[in-house]
Amino acid sequence: MTYFIDRRPNAKHKSAVNRQRFLERYRKHIKCSVEEAVNRRSITDMERGENVSIPAKDISEPVFQHGPGGARNIVSPGNKEFVAGDKIRRPSGQGGGGGAGEGGPSNQGEGVDEFAFTLSREEFLEFVFDGLELPHLQRKPLKSLEEVKMVRAGLSRDGVPSRISITRSMREAYARRIAMRAPIKRALREAIDALEAEERKDTVLRNPTRIAELKAEIERLEKRIAGVPFIDTYDLRYHQLSAQPQPSNQAVMFCVMDVSGSMTQNHKDIAKRFFLLLYLFLEKHYEKVELVFVRHHTAAREVSEEEFFYSRETGGTIVSSALNLVNKIIEKRYPVGQWNLYVAQASDGDNWDDDSNICRDLLVKQLMPQLQYYAYVEITPHDHQSLWHEYESVVKEFPERFAMRQIVEAGDIYPVFRELFKRRLSQS
Repeated sequence: MTYFIDRRPNAKHKSAVNRQRFLERYRKHIKCSVEEAVNRRSITDMERGENVSIPAKDISEPVFQHGPGGARNIVSPGNKEFVAGDKIRRPSGQGGGGGAGEGGPSNQGEGVDEFAFTLSREEFLEFVFDGLELPHLQRKPLKSLEEVKMVRAGLSRDGVPSRISITRSMREAYARRIAMRAPIKRALREAIDALEAEERKDTVLRNPTRIAELKAEIERLEKRIAGVPFIDTYDLRYHQLSAQPQPSNQAVMFCVMDVSGSMTQNHKDIAKRFFLLLYLFLEKHYEKVELVFVRHHTAAREVSEEEFFYSRETGGTIVSSALNLVNKIIEKRYPVGQWNLYVAQASDGDNWDDDSNICRDLLVKQLMPQLQYYAYVEITPHDHQSLWHEYESVVKEFPERFAMRQIVEAGDIYPVFRELFKRRLSQS
């Protein structure tokens, strides 16, 4: 019989195996609660877990009960209303007094609370991004010099004792002993054969001097064989290590937002939630993620996160200024061979008509060939303007790496995010 023992460390009074089984069993209920939490949470709350409730009726377990057949004797202590042979009417509805397990708590009778438990941050994010994938995730061939790994690079006769190769050293010693002893053993064998031949001769024909010389030679050869060391310094081999650059698993995310006069604080809050979801999603796939905040009206500037979302600076709208700045930052600080590049742009769709076609040309000719993905969200309940229509031509050029969606209110953020990054069945 085979036994499987799960030795994963568990928290105090908890079972990781049972918890994972429970999460998988009620995945549908938990996922609905997570989606509601994403829509109602503030930006700063996205890093914590979530309290999830499941209706009691949905966690009921199947039980075995006696069937209606057969003869049974039931003793009912304190019965003053019925005698043997009376028929009892079946209670109508769900019973009285607030229910018997199906309903919620009641001040008029008994009830059962919903089953509640807490998801950890990791579990919460796992449900948030369940079924999503990151398009064009790549591991770049180069990395910064500090990101190297020491790997074995052959053997050497010089090294420190901690890196000695026992197996290879013993093999070298064994080969050396064979090579050094072979000619001595051959000479010893010849001397022994000559001594035996001399001793087989008649007493008259024997040469005592020759016999003495052969015995002395045999003794000398045996000492030489015994003098061959078991292992010598020459035999020692050591593992050599060399620094090998590791493939890059780092990304930079450019957050581009319009801060013109038409962008209200509500628009900025919606954009911030979308940027945060994308950042958390990138963190799940890359070891290192850097953020670059670019805000623009008629001119674009790289700013801090606080200034990006809460600065009161406004003006007209020239989107191409932001795209030009992103391109310059990439050329200066983020070489394409070392970084995976992502851009998320939020706008209300407003732009100078003469500038929209410039944005299209910048994306098609300069930015998109360098990027892994470009996500554009237009936060407006109104009809699309020239920028949206020009971006539609970019989608036709790069259908797998450029995506655009419309957001009307905060509740649309999560569905739009899932639609942008849903798993492509053709790629899975």
